[in-house]
Amino acid sequence: MRLSILDCGHRRRAKLFLAVTSKSSGVDSPDIVKLLLYRPGLFARPLLHLTAEAMRGPSSWTAAEREYLAMSTAKVHECPFCAVTHAELVRIASSGEIDPDDPRSARPELEAVRAFLENVSLNPGHVDPAPVAALPRQAVLEALRVNLVWNIVNRLANAFGFVLRDGQLETGTRSLHRFGYRFPGFLIADGHYTDLGDPARNLRHAVLETPGETDRAIRKAALDGDELPEPLRSYAADVRDASYQISGIDELKAAGYSEDAIFEVTAAAAVGAALRSYDAGRRAIEN
Repeated sequence: MRLSILDCGHRRRAKLFLAVTSKSSGVDSPDIVKLLLYRPGLFARPLLHLTAEAMRGPSSWTAAEREYLAMSTAKVHECPFCAVTHAELVRIASSGEIDPDDPRSARPELEAVRAFLENVSLNPGHVDPAPVAALPRQAVLEALRVNLVWNIVNRLANAFGFVLRDGQLETGTRSLHRFGYRFPGFLIADGHYTDLGDPARNLRHAVLETPGETDRAIRKAALDGDELPEPLRSYAADVRDASYQISGIDELKAAGYSEDAIFEVTAAAAVGAALRSYDAGRRAIEN
């Protein structure tokens, strides 16, 4: 279910950027860009810092392999928008070493970490470290950061009904690859930014401490999976556990929640679920 604020609620600088890039490319800005530029202080600024490093920074995994892991996470969440996008990015970033349509093309180390990340995403309460026991710890940590990013984005894409429109797949993926998932700083500057030196802590802090329409207690409950009043409780649970079947946004609006309040609760629930998986994965390889 779409939120109108993600189409027309942006700050002036973001509106100008979206208009200019749409005109120059001849294609409407993708939903993911609109999401990230709407109130970036809430979660997008720390998420984008993490994304650029995780997807295109120094790594044991090639850019194409990281896109393959992102595609695999999207399939776990049944997120067609992200699955199609990252399959195309695998093709763009690959020099032929991996085929997004053929899992047999993945080297054994990549397949091992993919299986581990699937377990982390689906069942963080019972993570089996066996698939990655032979891999360097640093390589697994790098893969977990990739998984953290897309465990958030997939849930948001599903919740807000992201779709690919004509021309967006080609122009959007090539722009992401060309710029390494980096956005101009002036677009994501939004109030005071606190860097705590750790991507997980930065995300949690931003979601909880950024001013908004919902109070901190509501966002903390959504992030931690604690009790919320209905219909927020059922909605946040769907964001965490079944974002592909979300249908409760209209119910939240009928209950008097504004689109900004829904945006904040959705972000908190998505970030919280992703952090739970990330923390579980880290504990599994440290034990």
